[in-house]
Amino acid sequence: MTRTEYRWLLPSAMAEPELPGDHGRRARRTVRDWVVDITAFLCAAGIGLLAAAAIDADRTTPDGVVLVDSLIGAAACCALWTRRRWPVGLAVVLTLLATVEPVAAGAMLVALFSVAVHRPFKPVAAVGALALAVAPVQPYLRPDPDTSFVASTIIGVLLVLLVLSWGMVVRSRRQLVITLRERAHRAETEAELRAEQAQRLAREAIAREMHDVLAHRLTLLSVHAGALEFRPDAPPAEVGRAAGVIRDSAHEALQDLREIIGVLRSPGDNGEGNRPQPTLATLDALIAESRRAGMKVTLDNRIADPAAAPAATGRTVYRIAQEGLTNARKHAPGAEVTVTVTGGPGDGLTIEVRNPAPAEPFERVPGSGQGLIGLTERATLAGGRLGHGPEPDGGFGIRAWLPWTS
Repeated sequence: MTRTEYRWLLPSAMAEPELPGDHGRRARRTVRDWVVDITAFLCAAGIGLLAAAAIDADRTTPDGVVLVDSLIGAAACCALWTRRRWPVGLAVVLTLLATVEPVAAGAMLVALFSVAVHRPFKPVAAVGALALAVAPVQPYLRPDPDTSFVASTIIGVLLVLLVLSWGMVVRSRRQLVITLRERAHRAETEAELRAEQAQRLAREAIAREMHDVLAHRLTLLSVHAGALEFRPDAPPAEVGRAAGVIRDSAHEALQDLREIIGVLRSPGDNGEGNRPQPTLATLDALIAESRRAGMKVTLDNRIADPAAAPAATGRTVYRIAQEGLTNARKHAPGAEVTVTVTGGPGDGLTIEVRNPAPAEPFERVPGSGQGLIGLTERATLAGGRLGHGPEPDGGFGIRAWLPWTS
């Protein structure tokens, strides 16, 4: 499969894979989400209770302030239920709130963790910079009597960095899992595309082979059956000869069909199977068969040693000559066909099949044009080229060049 065929499957190499909930579009919480949210709430509440106990242990703090701290801490913990929808806004609010309310510190850390998990680096860096900048404010406004200002500031900074780093690691791991799943899915899709392409190419090869093999035989049947139909008073010798050609062509067509079906039924065979393939050396037999069918064919084969030609190239030359004779028999009956083969190692092989316009009107045999299309594909796949078209005298010609390495 070419790159163009599956380029639409590849995501941008610079884009980060999005995680569920990155844009706050989760339909509803799953059981896992409920467990995580409850755990986060309990962690924030636990840290808040420790901070409230430390404030209550300080006899210098009025009871009213302790009550307000407790209420604000509870509200901050409850606000964590909105962290999946508005993680950045909640983290900013709780960071500013924690500068004056130590009880909200646990909720702030959970909010920072949520931002690191659900948002890319830029928002995380901005919120983290804000949290680090205000880290000295809370120890300055609400100092802990048992801890110095410097120690409290260092602890606050370390907690912020630890929570942000942990959240970014969790996000990276989730992105890795999503990327691996996408790669696995993409690999399966590409494998399916390759299988479909292989099947399509196999069908095209089989259709081309059946056309090349059977069209020649069936055309002989059609021409001679038509002759018997429109000339019932023909001499017995001519009728017998035509009947013999019809019988031999039908037998050979059935044999070719059996061989092709045998190839299809054999799972271990390649595209060519075990049946003998035509080569440049068998071109004389093809010409002789056409002459026996009543065609006027002139062969000018200038290849000194046809058996030395590459098998694939010789087979392609044979198929081109076969298709040219078939077309001449269908569209120019009675006209003399000229088949010319020239070239050699290093120069390549050139084959020309030409026929003049028919001398008298005739009943045309319908054609689809698929044979010439198949010949063009054959020549292109072999590394050569093929052209065809009407001649100035009203006839038709096919000319092909195929490589023959020295």
